[in-house]
Amino acid sequence: MIARIMGEGQVRLADADLTELNKLDDELLAAVEAGDEEGFRHTLGALLDTVRRLGEPLPDDALEPSQLILPAPDATLDQVRDMLHNDGLIPG
Repeated sequence: MIARIMGEGQVRLADADLTELNKLDDELLAAVEAGDEEGFRHTLGALLDTVRRLGEPLPDDALEPSQLILPAPDATLDQVRDMLHNDGLIPG
């Protein structure tokens, strides 16, 4: 799976990584729904850090279709709420 972190670039993730990412995605969705700014900020950081840690960065000149688009680290709670579509960021 190819993931893009807005403003950073793309990484390739293994399907096996989805379990860990889905857990963080569920936590992020809960924080957004609760309007928990502190929990949102913490969980968004953890999700992006995990994608960076697990993902293999693609070259800067590569432009692959992204199956997963993640918000930038400085995204607001409202911006992420608009991205979630009630299902989370990570495809089921």
